[in-house]
Amino acid sequence: MKFPVVLSGFLILLAGGCSRGEIDSIAREDLFSLEIGRMEDQLALYSLEGDKGLSRVGLTMREGLFYISDANGDKIVRYNSYGDLLFMIYNDESNPAPLSLKTGIDENATVTRWAFTYPLREPGRIAVDSRKHIYVEDRLPEDRYGYDAESKALLDSVVLHFDQDGRFVEYLGQGGIGGGPFSRITGLYTSVRDELVVVCREATGWTVHWYTASGEILSVLRLKNDAVPVLPDWPLGFVSVDSIIAAPDSRELYIKVDYYRNIYDDSTNTRIGTEPYGSLVWVMDVENGAYVEILEVPFLEQALVLNDRRETVRMLYTMMGVVRGGGVFFSFPVEEGYSLLILRRENRGEGSPAGAGGAGGSQAVTPSASLEQRRGLIRVEKEELYLNNFNLSGDGILSALLVSDFEARLVWWRTDKILSEGGA
Repeated sequence: MKFPVVLSGFLILLAGGCSRGEIDSIAREDLFSLEIGRMEDQLALYSLEGDKGLSRVGLTMREGLFYISDANGDKIVRYNSYGDLLFMIYNDESNPAPLSLKTGIDENATVTRWAFTYPLREPGRIAVDSRKHIYVEDRLPEDRYGYDAESKALLDSVVLHFDQDGRFVEYLGQGGIGGGPFSRITGLYTSVRDELVVVCREATGWTVHWYTASGEILSVLRLKNDAVPVLPDWPLGFVSVDSIIAAPDSRELYIKVDYYRNIYDDSTNTRIGTEPYGSLVWVMDVENGAYVEILEVPFLEQALVLNDRRETVRMLYTMMGVVRGGGVFFSFPVEEGYSLLILRRENRGEGSPAGAGGAGGSQAVTPSASLEQRRGLIRVEKEELYLNNFNLSGDGILSALLVSDFEARLVWWRTDKILSEGGA
């Protein structure tokens, strides 16, 4: 490739909260690149004529295969790690017929590269299970929109289900197969036993829909804005849910919450703003809605010059994903790319904290006392900042689609090796 970049940042293991040991840097691997356009081996991320803005794009990687949903291109594609296009699902009303892929194939035909048509409108987030079945968010036509007065949410999306070959199986809505549309989908995950998890955001809070592999509804969990958990000894101020992510190997949800405390003017005792106080990841057992673990997320501290004074500013990480065994990845954009944090409780699996608070309470569970931390830097060039879409596999491989002026680059960092070397 013409643009190799090496992750030259450091990775640190904090054992027992104090001792440190360096882990070797991990090289970024540039796998392949795609041109911008409408052909089958291109991505229509934005119009080269400038009449349409940057598109949404979904990315997931499983067992070395990359699945990309292209909202502008109305298509879903699958590539191997060498950049070979294996199959495509495309809207034939907005895409030219593929030249390199076989179409109209018979059920019993033997082909290596093929394409199926489906009237995709605006495919977004995408997930793939162990069967290689594909789930993708898609937008409904406006005449099929709904509105939920209780949650004050526009209902405009469904989840399409395709089999391992790209053939349409069914669509899922709130009630399961053929159900009503979802509100704004912020997360799409596959979990234990190939179960599907759909995370939705509404004005009044969050709703999580959990389905079996056959599309039957298992549970619906709701987290209202006024019921976000708070530790009893933390100051009351502004509280914000950063994201909700499903575990890949258990019926657990990881809910990252950022907390801010009020700042007051000493002379007038009036509130003049807020400042970050801390972040917690609450681990919820979906079976009973109880919180079974709390991970306290450290700040990213940066030295900045403010008003001619050098000050240390504390930043809050964003949660990227969860791996098998409970490791949690976080990131924060910095000048060189992204600061990376990997967090996991030591000896996880030998028992959860004593007791568990209910979905609306936190009194019986406390933050894990001993956490493993690994910090590092993943480099992204300035020319690649048009769009950065990251995906964390259940095995712990961090991959990304990085968009520059005229191409999209598929890269990965073998962060799974950090987990194995560090004992996570």
